[in-house]
Amino acid sequence: MSTRHRLIGLTVVVLWGLNFIAIHAGLEHFPPFFFAALRFALMAVPVILFVPFPNVPVRWLLLYGTGFGIIQFAFLFLALATGMPTGLASLVLQSSAPFTVVLGVVLLGERMTRRQVVGIGVAIGGMVLIGIDRAEAGAGIGVLPMLLTLIAGLGWAFGNLGSRMAKPDNPMRLTLWMCVIPPIPLYLVSLVIEGPSAGVDALSTAFTHEGLIALGGLAYVIVLGTVAGSGLWTYLMSKHPASTVAPFSLLVPVVGITASWLVLGEDPSALQLIGAAVVIVGCLGGMMGAAGRAVPVTDSSACPTPPRNAGRASRFVPGRRSRRPQELAGPPREPVAAKAP
Repeated sequence: MSTRHRLIGLTVVVLWGLNFIAIHAGLEHFPPFFFAALRFALMAVPVILFVPFPNVPVRWLLLYGTGFGIIQFAFLFLALATGMPTGLASLVLQSSAPFTVVLGVVLLGERMTRRQVVGIGVAIGGMVLIGIDRAEAGAGIGVLPMLLTLIAGLGWAFGNLGSRMAKPDNPMRLTLWMCVIPPIPLYLVSLVIEGPSAGVDALSTAFTHEGLIALGGLAYVIVLGTVAGSGLWTYLMSKHPASTVAPFSLLVPVVGITASWLVLGEDPSALQLIGAAVVIVGCLGGMMGAAGRAVPVTDSSACPTPPRNAGRASRFVPGRRSRRPQELAGPPREPVAAKAP
């Protein structure tokens, strides 16, 4: 990966790390499923009207939108609404990185270097430490929100594979059209679980002090978190194997935890900080291992077509004269006389 692409990855890290503060602001006013539907609906309308459809197979667009848009944000917003600390959510959500690598190996036939395997394993160990700390808070308050966040990370991983398999010639178009898929399913979930009046009540008070802060968070999530962050991320996924790009997402908690401590006053426990440090160490190890350039076996360049006679290995026999091409071709044929008209 070039230095330019690494800088793009770090830019996404900052945008997504601060994105959790914006999500927290929005969820202080809007119900979680309605807020998720609203963020995509506000983007879907102008996309349908003004953005050309990406030149990608529809099935990969649907996988991208379902994993990244519906599953990830439905479960992430629900986890935050049920008590998941904002900074910790930014860490646990990065389980998408090991999920992406595993799915890439199993479903796409990608290969990892040994250092990447060790790095991802260390990162998973850090996640286990976080889980132990959350278990002390109880099943309902501590464990359930973390499990919901892990499901969100799995959805993100499937979205990563969808965007990679789409191989878009214009990653921004793919990112924008992904936003067309989630609004209706998320709104239907909101109607069933939150009720038809929940979203209406939130919109009717959107211009109060609390509502304006929530709208500011919504604007950040749409413009910087989705358009800029996801667009750059999709660009990287289209240029490199999933196992090379995915470890960058493990750096997001550095920004998320720090911002949550400064802005929201969240005070992570010692075990959470140790777990976060272990995750970051694993991330750095995985990124260094990515220098080995994992190559998907589905790439035709990794499995070139053999020559026609590759299966017939020529053998050298001492004392035996090799046959010339003329001999192999047999005696020359007499030219055929042209027929008279």
